[in-house]
Amino acid sequence: MAINIYDSCVNPVTGETFKGISLSPEAYTMQWIVKPKGYVAFEHIHLQQDEVFHVQKGELKVLINGEEQIAGASETITVPKGVRHIALNNSDEVLETLVEYRPALDHAKFAQCFNGLVNDGFLDKKGAISIPMMGYFLRKMKCKALARPTNIPAPAFKMALNVFYLIGTIKGWNKLYEKYTL
Repeated sequence: MAINIYDSCVNPVTGETFKGISLSPEAYTMQWIVKPKGYVAFEHIHLQQDEVFHVQKGELKVLINGEEQIAGASETITVPKGVRHIALNNSDEVLETLVEYRPALDHAKFAQCFNGLVNDGFLDKKGAISIPMMGYFLRKMKCKALARPTNIPAPAFKMALNVFYLIGTIKGWNKLYEKYTL
């Protein structure tokens, strides 16, 4: 049974909870709740989407191209497509935000795969999802809502997706892809 993006997904390592709120061609919107000291597991770039954080409660810190931006309740931070960033809870209280990905593209399927890996515990010690497995899914679905870790240069990442696809084909990761998306 496919992952329902409107169900809560909790990353026990990073302290994040993800829950889809709405989907239209213009935007995929999710609720992102982060425990105190919670964080995104790695710096990344959304290649074809802007990411907009609307803070509802708490304080958000986003490093955008290494520059710190902080937003409190009722404030917004926008990360333009193609810009490296990482976000975290910047206070001792729970952070509650609405996050929009504009345009939505195929972000719902991306979220199904991401949440599936989190739910099934395919996480490293920092709470990052399995990059090889997610890479397999991204390549398989010809993902447009692609997010690339910044520690992998763009040309190497493109090549890695092909390698991950080959590894995943051999290891039978298609069963997980079908579990998460069909």
